[in-house]
Amino acid sequence: MISITQPAAKWYINELDLSEGDAVRFYARYGGHGGLHRGFSLGLAIERPKNPFFHTEASGISFFVEESDAWYFEGYDFHIKYKRKYDEIEFSFEPKENANSNDS
Repeated sequence: MISITQPAAKWYINELDLSEGDAVRFYARYGGHGGLHRGFSLGLAIERPKNPFFHTEASGISFFVEESDAWYFEGYDFHIKYKRKYDEIEFSFEPKENANSNDS
């Protein structure tokens, strides 16, 4: 699952000069730090979804992750929030409740 707060969506709209109907893709990129997997971090691109794995809309903008990047988010819900104090975006990854369940 992907979620985004309205303030975060508005931040992206202002920072990326987005218009209603635009789409923002989050993807795993090699390099950087602070992500779920060592050696990878999140990138973003303004592009249309092809095979979305996660998708949500806020303020007329689509925010999504493609199936090809699903491995990066496996077992987690992805949340995007705006931190007013620092005027920046914060990502959080919350383990899914059933991600570690074992049906034996």
